[in-house]
Amino acid sequence: MNADAPRTHDLVIVGGGLVGASLALALEPLGLDIALVDAAPAGELPPVFDERSLSFAEATVNALSALGVMQSLQAHGGPIRRIVVTREGDFGQARLEAARYGRPAFGQVVVARDFGRALEARLDRVPRLTRYRPARLVATAPGVGLRHVTVEAAGERHTLSAPLVVGADGTASALRDGLGIGTDATDYGHTLFVARLRTERAPDGTAYERLTDAGPTALLPRADRHFGLVHGVADGDAEAVAALDDDAFLARLQARLGWRHGRLLQVGARSRYPGRRVIARAITAPRAVLVGNAAQTIHPLGAQGFNLGLRDALTLAEEIAAAMQAGGRDAIGDDALLQRYAARRAEDRRRTVDFSDRLLRIGTARGALMRPLRSLALLSLDHPSWLQAWLVGGAMGYRGDVPALCRGVDEARRA
Repeated sequence: MNADAPRTHDLVIVGGGLVGASLALALEPLGLDIALVDAAPAGELPPVFDERSLSFAEATVNALSALGVMQSLQAHGGPIRRIVVTREGDFGQARLEAARYGRPAFGQVVVARDFGRALEARLDRVPRLTRYRPARLVATAPGVGLRHVTVEAAGERHTLSAPLVVGADGTASALRDGLGIGTDATDYGHTLFVARLRTERAPDGTAYERLTDAGPTALLPRADRHFGLVHGVADGDAEAVAALDDDAFLARLQARLGWRHGRLLQVGARSRYPGRRVIARAITAPRAVLVGNAAQTIHPLGAQGFNLGLRDALTLAEEIAAAMQAGGRDAIGDDALLQRYAARRAEDRRRTVDFSDRLLRIGTARGALMRPLRSLALLSLDHPSWLQAWLVGGAMGYRGDVPALCRGVDEARRA
C-alpha cells in the first residue's frame, strides 16, 4: 500500500491481544470493514499469549462459546468447581462451592497460548478484516466525523481513518497517550511470578487463594494435571526470588502453601509482572474509546482482568449494533454512542476495580487487629449467605449491565 494514501475503514482496533481480537469477533455479524493493528508479526502470537493460566468466568465462557472460540481450543479448559481463600496466620477459610448455586463450575482455566491459537483460528475466518502487522501506532488526530491514526509497519507509515478507533493496546496504551488521557496508578509493592506447577496431588477443580503480608499466591486448576501459579513476593525480594533455581523456588512455595497438595514436584518457566493498578481517567474521547487493560489494569487477585475487558468489548459491540440499526454507519463512534457505552460500563468497572483493590488491601494488611476481623470475614463467607451469593455472582461475571452474549447463546438471540 502506498505509504501516502490514507485508507478508510468502518472501525480501527489498535491492539490484537485478548480483548482486541475478541472485539473483532463480536463485530463480525455486522459486516463492518475492520482494521486490526497488531504488534506481533504474522504467524506469531502476541506476547500476552504465553504460558499463563487465564481464569474465565462462566459469563466469559458463555460469550466465547457463542463467538466460536471455545470450540477452537486445542485442549479442554479446567473447570473451577470451588474456590478456597485462606490467609497466612489467620483462622478459618472461605470455601465457595459451585454446586451450591446449581452450577457445575464457576468458570474454566485456559492456558493463554492455547486461547491465542483459538482466537487466531477464528480471526482467519472473519471476512472484511484487514490486519496491519507487525505495526505500531505512532500518532492519532481528530478529523471531521473520523479519527485518523498513523501506524508504522515494515519501516513505512500509513494513515488509517475510521468513524471510531478502539484502544485495546494494553496497560501502556499508545492510543490512550495519543488521546491525552491520563491515568491513576497504584503500586501495591509486590511482584507476581507466574508459572505452571505440578504437584503430587493433581487438581480436583479447586482454585486456591492464599493471602500473605507479601502478596497473594494463587493456584488455578488446569486440565493438564497442573496448576497455574501466581506467586506474589515483596518488591524488595523479587530479584532474589527470580535468581532461585527450580528446587529452591519449589521449596519456597512449599513453605508458603503447605502440604494440602502433597509435595510440589515441578515448576515451569517463570514470568514476572508488577503488582499494580492503572486506571484511565476517561475511557472515551472524540471518535475513540478504550477497552480492556487500556481502560483499566487491575490486580490479578480474583482473576477478573480479562473477564472485565471482554465485557467492555461485548458492550461496545452491542452499542455499535444499536447505533447502526438506528442511524446506519454514520452513527458509529458518534458522541451519543460513546456516552451510552461509558454509562453502561460505569457500574461494572467501578465494582470490579473496587472489589479487587479492597480484597488485596484487606488480605495483605498487617496488624494484630486485622487478624480477628479477617478470620470473622472468612468464616462468614464460608457459609451460604447474601454476601457469599453477591461474591459468587461477581466471580462468575454477572455484575452490572451484563452483555447479552455473557448470558448465553439463547439469551443473546432474544436480546
